[in-house]
Amino acid sequence: MAARPTGRVRVAAIMLSCAGITLAVTPAQVRAQYGVAAESPSDALARHMKALAADSRNFQALIGAGKAALALGDTQSAAGFYGRAEEVWPSSPMPQIGKGAALAQEGDARGALPYFARAQQLGAGVLSFGLDRGLAYDLLARHSEAQADYRAVLGGQDGDEARRRLALSLAISGNRAEAVSTLGPLMARGDAAGARVRALVLALTGDLAGARRAIDAAMPGSSNQMAPFLQRLPSLRSDQKAAAVHLGIFPGSGQTAVASVNSPAEPPGDRLRSIEELLAGTANPPATVPPPAVVQAPVRPPPAATPAQPVRMASNTALNRTVGQQVSTRRYWVQLASGPNPAALPAEFRRLKGRHANALKGLSPYVAESAERSRLLIGPFKDREDASIFAEGLESDGVSAFSWTAPEGQMVRKIANE
Repeated sequence: MAARPTGRVRVAAIMLSCAGITLAVTPAQVRAQYGVAAESPSDALARHMKALAADSRNFQALIGAGKAALALGDTQSAAGFYGRAEEVWPSSPMPQIGKGAALAQEGDARGALPYFARAQQLGAGVLSFGLDRGLAYDLLARHSEAQADYRAVLGGQDGDEARRRLALSLAISGNRAEAVSTLGPLMARGDAAGARVRALVLALTGDLAGARRAIDAAMPGSSNQMAPFLQRLPSLRSDQKAAAVHLGIFPGSGQTAVASVNSPAEPPGDRLRSIEELLAGTANPPATVPPPAVVQAPVRPPPAATPAQPVRMASNTALNRTVGQQVSTRRYWVQLASGPNPAALPAEFRRLKGRHANALKGLSPYVAESAERSRLLIGPFKDREDASIFAEGLESDGVSAFSWTAPEGQMVRKIANE
């Protein structure tokens, strides 16, 4: 097992920033990689902090801030946000997933697994946590279980990162041929991170010369800087290999050397101000996040599963903004149902609300009509990420839902009579 690295030494960011291996890669980061404008983790964090300054029990903002903090490598702050989110909505699996992910990113794989188990008890599917549980399994040398989790995520929004991690896990297990073929779809479209992972796959399986050539092909002149990293990989145990390529944690003489997992665009200094200050209602938070001290929120093992009553998200009423009865400028929604007859959708919403009163309390339904079908929606939301967060929360309460982005010019009308 890769021990949790307490008191570890942080070395220059050259190793993993060059290798391009980062944890909790968000869909926004993946889109940005291919030149599509997207919100950065630091911008998302600042936005969610502003929302929390206005409403410290905003479940969406707490989960969103936790995800952004994880993307920035700030696991302690992320754990604090997820802990507060659990207080707001105890029956949601999302805070459990977040706390498990934070521990996995810290290298505490054994401590992370109970949170994923708790999330599963609360109704979460492997698609929502397999990427991070797979990491925990890899750190425990349970590589076949890790690979099963990564495979389960390949069809989801984090599929590219799951493919990269699967390739690394296969290489750690000595399966070079399958590891290389797993990266094939990424290599075919010129995925830069996939090319860097391929170099690690070669190094993990003992082909140091091939790894150096691959590094130089991806980043000319970088192989000399990466040489000490690559040369050590083949001699490590499989759990140590996983810690090295995923987290930059190397076994050392009395201490653990850790390479930064932050990309150059997201330096470790971009940290949160005190969570306690924020959630106490600090007014006018800054647009960018300065580097003051962070509240060290301990992560405790989750209790045994007990029945819990869903707590209504405090932000529900804020979702019901509309311009008259038509909305054309907001594009991000959560879809609850669809069908050919828009007149049947109000009754469908009443049926759903009768069965899931707590989850849908305070929400107003909308309809988007097209020639093919009509959609029953709730929203609108700030962006696709917020819609996805809300949809996941509804799914955890047994409501079939998913995020939907309206095409440009699509008119969405509020249902007048609920």
